[in-house]
Amino acid sequence: MRQHTTFRQLEIFEAIARLGSFTRASEELFLTQPTVSMQMKKLAETVGVPLIEQVGKKIRLTPDGQQLAQATREIFDIMDHYTMSVAERQGLKQGRLSLMAITTASYFAPRLLGEFAKLYPGIDVSLRVTNKEQVLASIADNLDDLYFLGQPPEDIDVVATPIMDNPIVVLAAPDHPLARKKKIPLQRIAQEPWLMREKGSGTRNAIERCFAEKDITLRPRLELGSNEALKQAILAGLGISALSRHTLTLNQPGQFAVLDVEGFPILRHWYAVYPAGRQLSVVARAFLEYLLGRGEAALAAAGKRKG
Repeated sequence: MRQHTTFRQLEIFEAIARLGSFTRASEELFLTQPTVSMQMKKLAETVGVPLIEQVGKKIRLTPDGQQLAQATREIFDIMDHYTMSVAERQGLKQGRLSLMAITTASYFAPRLLGEFAKLYPGIDVSLRVTNKEQVLASIADNLDDLYFLGQPPEDIDVVATPIMDNPIVVLAAPDHPLARKKKIPLQRIAQEPWLMREKGSGTRNAIERCFAEKDITLRPRLELGSNEALKQAILAGLGISALSRHTLTLNQPGQFAVLDVEGFPILRHWYAVYPAGRQLSVVARAFLEYLLGRGEAALAAAGKRKG
């Protein structure tokens, strides 16, 4: 196998295993689908067993394919560590940084990553933004260097470092009757029509805990799958919601009313997370140190400019 399997074939196979799609793998690697299919056929012939099977319109790995996927990740980890050791000797002049974040982190993660990339232009950076379930699956498979989460997973052994505050505030349309009220009781605010993220959302869990501590049950009028959809529903007068203050980053001052409610803001944190067994690369360690030293200051400065 070692004599005939090429590194490129393993790279293609790893992309297919991670993305679950020949099409998406070909797009990520800038290859045609026939090329991807041909290389996978050659790889299967070399190892002598089927690696991928078609189930309806979906593909999945065979047991042998799953073993090869794990071995491929280990090979790439070894290569990454070697590349990073070279980068360390060269003073972070080159290397790779792979990040993954939940959707709410998209309001700040690209900016922080962009500022880091300007400091180290030789670093190849990538950021994937997706839902919490996919982020947790990626952590379990140890696919990326760092992950941005509002709440560390409880059932996966991880190292979670708080990198900045993540206050949850109650938002309403600017002409809402409660917009100018002070110290609104939780019991009163619970009478409003509430708009909430889907069940399992970290923000929703934090809101429901806040009300449950006062023996108040919230019954959402609507459940929506994204922060932007919630914001549009608020402006349309459908109700109120509570979101991370960071979701207001791209909005004009005064576009939303931040209500003065008892128990709010709920003070949470953003975390940089990685699997406990993973040895951080030189570049990932440098980025984490940058987040701890400059990320909060950069966001605070941006907030002052916006206000």
